[in-house]
Amino acid sequence: MAPTKVNIDLQNERNKCTFNVEELTNFLDEGPQNTKNRRELEKKILSIKGIRDEIPEEYLSHKEKYENAVRKSVLLYKAIKDNNDKNTPLEEKIRASFRNVISSAIFKDNSPFMLHNAMFLTAILGQANDEQREYWLKRAENYEILGTYAQTELGHGTFLRGLETQATYDSNTEEFILHSPSITAYKWWPGGLAHTANYCMIMAQLYIKDKNYGLQPFMVQIRDEETHMPLPGIHVGEIGPKLGFNTVNNGFLGFNHARIPRNWMMMKNAQVLKDGTFKASPNSKLVYGTMVYVRVTILNTASIYLAKAVTIAIRYAAIRRQSQLKNGEPEPQILDYVTQQHKLIIAIATAHAYHFTVRWLWDLYVKVNKELGRGQLDNLPEMHSLACALKVISSADCTALIEKCRMACGGHGYMLSSCLPFLYGVSTATCTYEGENTVLLLQTARSLFKAWGQALKGQPLSPSMAYLADKSPSSTFDGTLDGIIKSFQVVAKGKLSASVSSFEQYLASGLDPEDAWNKASIQLTNAAEAHARVLVLTAYKTEVERKTVTLSPPLKTVLHQLLELYFIFWTLEKMGDLLLYTNLSEKDVRVLQKRYEDLLEKIRPNAVGLVDGFDFRDEVLNSTLGAYDGRAYERLMEEAQKSPLNAEPVNESFHKYLKPFLRGKL
Repeated sequence: MAPTKVNIDLQNERNKCTFNVEELTNFLDEGPQNTKNRRELEKKILSIKGIRDEIPEEYLSHKEKYENAVRKSVLLYKAIKDNNDKNTPLEEKIRASFRNVISSAIFKDNSPFMLHNAMFLTAILGQANDEQREYWLKRAENYEILGTYAQTELGHGTFLRGLETQATYDSNTEEFILHSPSITAYKWWPGGLAHTANYCMIMAQLYIKDKNYGLQPFMVQIRDEETHMPLPGIHVGEIGPKLGFNTVNNGFLGFNHARIPRNWMMMKNAQVLKDGTFKASPNSKLVYGTMVYVRVTILNTASIYLAKAVTIAIRYAAIRRQSQLKNGEPEPQILDYVTQQHKLIIAIATAHAYHFTVRWLWDLYVKVNKELGRGQLDNLPEMHSLACALKVISSADCTALIEKCRMACGGHGYMLSSCLPFLYGVSTATCTYEGENTVLLLQTARSLFKAWGQALKGQPLSPSMAYLADKSPSSTFDGTLDGIIKSFQVVAKGKLSASVSSFEQYLASGLDPEDAWNKASIQLTNAAEAHARVLVLTAYKTEVERKTVTLSPPLKTVLHQLLELYFIFWTLEKMGDLLLYTNLSEKDVRVLQKRYEDLLEKIRPNAVGLVDGFDFRDEVLNSTLGAYDGRAYERLMEEAQKSPLNAEPVNESFHKYLKPFLRGKL
C-alpha cells in the first residue's frame, strides 16, 4: 500500500502510466494467487519482532554483523519452515520462489543459512539414494542440522579434476578417511561453513586401494551437534571480509585423516560396496548435477538484483532535477535526458529478458531431471551447455547494468544507504561462483566445436545448436525480431567457423591440440558468447509472444516495446560483428538508431510504472533513493543521523589527537 505523501514528480510519473501496474505484477508472478501468497508471506515475516535492524548493519563490526545475521536467520527460517507446504512438489516450490525476495529485506549482504537451502538440500536430492535421502533430507528440512556444500578449494575452483581433497576407503572399518594433503586442498568459500553449519556435503577424490575413482560426494559432520565444537581431524574457520556477502560466513575446511561411515558417501549415482568394490555411475557428469541447478538459478538471481537496482535508479531519476535543457525553464527531471533513458530503460528490458529466459530454462531443467530419473541421459550435455552459456551472460550483463544504475544516480548512488553498492557486491560475485565465466565460455565452446563437426557431417544437432546446420545464403539485413535473431545466428556461426579454422591452422603448424586450443581460445570464447546471445534473444521473444496473448492491449504493447528495445540495443552494441558477418549497411544502422530512440520516447512515460510492477517493498529495496514515496533527500538525511558519530557533537578524538596537533603539542 502506497504511503499517503509521495513526491509530486513521482506521483505525476505514475499518473502517466498507460497500463495497469497490478496486471504486470500478476504477470511477473505468473498469476494473481502467487502475488497474493508472496505478499502475505512478506507481510507475515516483516511483522516478526526484531527481524529488522534498528541500527544499519554497516555500523556494526565484522563479528557483530555475523552474530546479528545468525539471530535474524533463526527468526526468518523458522517463519519459512512454518509456512512450508509439504504437499507442493519441489520443482513448483522453487519456481514460485523465484520472485520471493523477502530475505533481502532482512539481510543486505545475505544470510549465513543461504547455502543450506540453496545447495545443501539440493545436493542431497541430487546425490543421495532413497535411503540416504529419507534420513538426511528430513533432518535438513526440519533444521535439525545446518549444512553447506563444499567443492571449491584454495588451489582449484572451476577445474574440478584438479581438486585435491582425498577420501580413501578403509575396508577393515568400512569408513572413508578424509584428508587434505596440502594447503591448496583446503575447501574455501562455502557460505555458512565457518561457524554456522555443523554438516557439509563435500566433493573429494575417491581412492580405493591406491586407485583414484574420481570426484564423489560425501556427507561430513564438521561440528558436534551439542557443543558445536569442531570434531577431531577438522580444521574450520572464516576466510575474512570480501567485496560482498560479508554476513554469509564463508569458510575454509581442512581434513586431517577424519573418518566417516561408508554409507555417508552419497550413493545415488555411484556406490562403494563393503568390500571396496566400486560401482560406477552410468554417466560421470551426473555427480555435477548440483552445479547445473545452481547455474540455472543464477539467471534468476541476476535478474532480481538488476530489477532492484533499476527500480532504485528509475525512481531517483524521476525525482532528481538537474541542469537546464532550455534557458529560463525549470531544471528537468534527469529521466527526461535521453542519455539517462539509454542507461536505465535497457536495464528494465534486460531484467525482463532474464526473467523470461530463466523460466524457459527451468522448464527444460525439470524435463531433463525427470529424464535422468528414468535413466535417459540424451539431453544432459545440452542442458549443461545451456546452463554454462546463460549463467555467463546473465551474470555479466546484469552486473554491468547494476553498476550503470549506480553511476546514473551520481554521487548519491555511491552511498551505501542507496543499496546500489551492496547490489553490485553480491551481483559481481555471480561472475565467478559456480564456474568462472571465461572457463564456462570455454566449456560452451567445446560443445559448439563438437556440434560444428557434426553439422559438417550432416549429423543431427541439439535444438539449441540446430541453427549451425543452416546453409541458406545471407540476404539483405532484416530488421524484424526474427531477422535480428537470424543475423545473430549468422554471427555465431561465423565466429565459430573462424575459431575452428584458427584451431586447425595452429594444429597444422605443429602445435599439439591443447596448445592449439589455448591459442584459439579468445576466438572460441567470443563464439560461445555470440551463441549465448542467440539463446537469450530466442528465449525472450518466444516466451513474451507465448505468454502475453491474454494480457490487456496496453500492457502487451509496452512489454513488446521492451522486447524490441532489447533486440535493437544488442544489434547496435554488436554492430561491428554484424558488419563483419552479415549484410548490415550504414543505412540499416541509421534506421535502427532512430527506432531505438523512438522506443525510448515511447517507453519513457511508463518507466516508473514498469519498475513499480516489480513490486519490491521498501524494506526489500533497503534504499534511501528508491523508496516508493520518492523522499530521497529526506531519507538520505534521516539515514545519516543514524551514524554513531552523530550521537555526540564532539568526538573524543578531538581532545585526544586533533587539539594537541592543532596547537603544536602532539
